[in-house]
Amino acid sequence: MSEAQLFIFFCLLGAAFHTFWEAALKIITILKSTKQEYIMAQLSQKDSTYRDFALQGNMFSVVLKVGIPLAIFQVINSLFNLLDGLMAANISSVAVSTVTYLAQILYVVQALGVGLAAGSAIKISEAYGRGDYDLVKTQVSSLLALCALIAVLCSFVLPFSGHILHFFGTPESFIALGTTYFNITLVSSLLSFFNSVYIAIQRSRGKSTYIMILNMSVVTVKLTLTAIFIYGLKGDINMLAWATLIAQGIMFVVAIVHLSQKNNIFSFSFSAVSFKRKIIGPMLHISFPVIIERMAFQFGKTIINSMSKEYGETTVGALSISNNLNGLASSAQGGFQDGGSALIGQNRGGGKLDRTLQAFYRLLIINATIGFIIWGITNLFIGPISYLFASSQEGFDADFQRKLILVFRYDSFGSCVPLGVHSAIMALLFGFGATKITLLINFCRVFVFRIPVLWYLQHFTNLGSESTGIVMAVSNVLTMIMSSIIAFFVIRKIKRKAL
Repeated sequence: MSEAQLFIFFCLLGAAFHTFWEAALKIITILKSTKQEYIMAQLSQKDSTYRDFALQGNMFSVVLKVGIPLAIFQVINSLFNLLDGLMAANISSVAVSTVTYLAQILYVVQALGVGLAAGSAIKISEAYGRGDYDLVKTQVSSLLALCALIAVLCSFVLPFSGHILHFFGTPESFIALGTTYFNITLVSSLLSFFNSVYIAIQRSRGKSTYIMILNMSVVTVKLTLTAIFIYGLKGDINMLAWATLIAQGIMFVVAIVHLSQKNNIFSFSFSAVSFKRKIIGPMLHISFPVIIERMAFQFGKTIINSMSKEYGETTVGALSISNNLNGLASSAQGGFQDGGSALIGQNRGGGKLDRTLQAFYRLLIINATIGFIIWGITNLFIGPISYLFASSQEGFDADFQRKLILVFRYDSFGSCVPLGVHSAIMALLFGFGATKITLLINFCRVFVFRIPVLWYLQHFTNLGSESTGIVMAVSNVLTMIMSSIIAFFVIRKIKRKAL
């Protein structure tokens, strides 16, 4: 697709969005006019008990109670992703590299929903901590309506999937093998828009155990179906996509049922939907930097994957598996980050600034400890782990195993502990709504500390595939240093306000 064609396409897309938006507003206005009375938002006893615990309980206990279920799910999800990759590797090393490459492009699309959910959840947590339950109801309903509009709009790109893959520089061999996979998974990504928002809403009310159980159930379904499709039916990578779609569909149905409950501040109501600036504006204002950050970060990773092709197509797969192995640490840390940012937002909304710093310091200790433990375990067992991924129906690929171990050694050094520190700082910044700062940090992480470094290594050194691992270590350590410097000034400002 030429630049002119792209320009015309996005102009038409913008016009379609404007028309669809205006029509949706009219429909919502008609629906609301049939029920002018406003259903008074109610807070359940469980939600009331949790709110008191979050604002007054022992902070270590609060952080652990909220963070552990989220961390457990994230770790199990990472393990399942590794198993998913192992099943793809069972087809061939090229298959796992294809899935990895295309999945990274899809993460760019998913980042829109994840960013909207993460940013808006901050405002919901603040209103919840402040005790403004009518505003919570309005924010939840409006956010869900906005998410539905965006998902429908994004569905218009399905006919252009081939052009999208070429735009991201996808190798022709990957396009030939994975176009159908990409289309099916793109539909799953649209469902995940809604699911991400639903999970963020439940996280705002402290439902971390429920989130863990729900997500584990869905991931178990996905893994089971994948095993049946690959090992039982001897399917190709398209079967992986169908397993993902079915799993996301199950969560979507559960979310619809749950959000249809009456007289609950965290359920959906047409009468509470409002696209007024004072309602939707703050959520979009805080979400927009998060959306840009997530999309730019994922887009940057697609660039890294594209650059990594210089060392052979299987290097992309090795880098992805390395990222997933180190993801055992970062995912657990991410679980505590998600729970911690909600806690910090709730206490900030409740006017308890001293408790926001208490939460941050405890997150810092927990995340650094998790990173150190998982770094030691994964490095100890990287030999047998890499052997599993290098074995397929086509035989054992010794070169692939060598690449994986080489990349992992460097990657793990800069990922496990440094990203744990960075994750705790992100929780603090998210909790205070400083999403523009998080955008700056994570933009630099990819476009200043990562891509230019890899370009330099490729053009001015004789290093091979280990360059991809080195650049991960360098970018992650520099990101930790940058975020730590910023955190120093943010904490000093919070302490002054708390006096």
